[in-house]
Amino acid sequence: MAGAMGQRLPELIAEYEVPGAALAYLHQGELHEFAAGTLNTATGVESTTDSLYQIGSITKVWTATLLMLQIERGNLTLDTPVAQVLPEFRVADAEVTKTVTIRHLLSHTSGIDGDLFLDTGRGDDCVEKYVAACADLVQNHPLGVTQSYCNSGFTVAGRVLERLTGKRWDDVLREDIIEPLGLTHTWTLPEDVLRFRAAMGHVDGAPAPVWGLMRSAGPAGLICARPADVVSFARAHLEGGLLDDPRAMWEPQVDIPNPYTLGRQWGIGWIVDEWDGRRVISHGGNTIGQHAMLWAVPDTGTIVCAAANGGHTGAFTRAVATELFKELDGLTVPPVLGPPGTPVEVDAARYTGLYERAGARITVSLRDGAPWLRMEPTGALAGLQQPQECELTAVDETTFVFKTPDSPEWMSAVFFELPDGSPYVHLGARATPKTG
Repeated sequence: MAGAMGQRLPELIAEYEVPGAALAYLHQGELHEFAAGTLNTATGVESTTDSLYQIGSITKVWTATLLMLQIERGNLTLDTPVAQVLPEFRVADAEVTKTVTIRHLLSHTSGIDGDLFLDTGRGDDCVEKYVAACADLVQNHPLGVTQSYCNSGFTVAGRVLERLTGKRWDDVLREDIIEPLGLTHTWTLPEDVLRFRAAMGHVDGAPAPVWGLMRSAGPAGLICARPADVVSFARAHLEGGLLDDPRAMWEPQVDIPNPYTLGRQWGIGWIVDEWDGRRVISHGGNTIGQHAMLWAVPDTGTIVCAAANGGHTGAFTRAVATELFKELDGLTVPPVLGPPGTPVEVDAARYTGLYERAGARITVSLRDGAPWLRMEPTGALAGLQQPQECELTAVDETTFVFKTPDSPEWMSAVFFELPDGSPYVHLGARATPKTG
């Protein structure tokens, strides 16, 4: 397969209109690396295996690992309230302010409406300033009752690390993970990334208007690395080298209401799924025009990391994983949920209305009796994406699939209710409440 992937990677980036990509995988103890395409279509610089790509939210597994190291050292527990470490911490709900725990943050169960992308400057106090700005964040759902992806929670977790250690999150990351594992191509700040070949994100086929996210997003998504370094990080989770008990991070903490997007459950940092009866831990990351995916199969020791800088990145990394895991471990990556073979009749009128959370406004309506979804980005990143409208196709009473105009893959939306009957839609790993 190693030789075949050297040929397949250029074919796959062409198929999925990806400017450049890099791939590393570990199988039976041997590391394999590949790269294809260009890092930047404006400069034509070649993508190489030692090029740094933005791994986005895969960073969250690193931040969760740093917290678990603090737990193993006896400095806190998963159920320590955040306010115990950060007495100044505030969100809009006073009870959540007092009771939200480290476990809630790391498993995306805090309910804090967490897509606040806020530039608090380039200074070493940027994470501290960001946490202060969280005081106005409302609840997306009540504490602990379901799962909804929360970027803000991981920046708060990064601030917990800073308070416990008296150091910047970037420095804690370097001292507790990067240096112990001997990672030479893993950095967080652009002035360090510039010393290497670095990928530029692409949006609509052209270089992105900005290179990266604001520094305050660091603990949630600012690591840049070559895929081989990311594989080494995951290898330490499977084989040891960082935590005394890395399996504690794989234990499911919550079922994901929409299991068709990323996986069935969330652990501590990791997404937890099952393929052909084998546990798979994973995480993905998206920044401005860049995307990365990391998968690991504890039973076989196989680890795959793929990174891309534009085009149909999600479909591309899924195609890479589908081919690799079938060949390496005989595992079938679950296919993307699509329309049923026989149309399903569902009364979708009950789901019509407005759903809102920080960063998104979702409207469900009926057109000639068919349900339609309108998604509008709001907030700081709204200018980077236009509103999209898609027809919904029913799979069952609560599950619908749709395609956006710019993607070859189906996406899924699951309508569900909390125990108190409150209506929600789960889309893109986030629970969005019905507000009108």
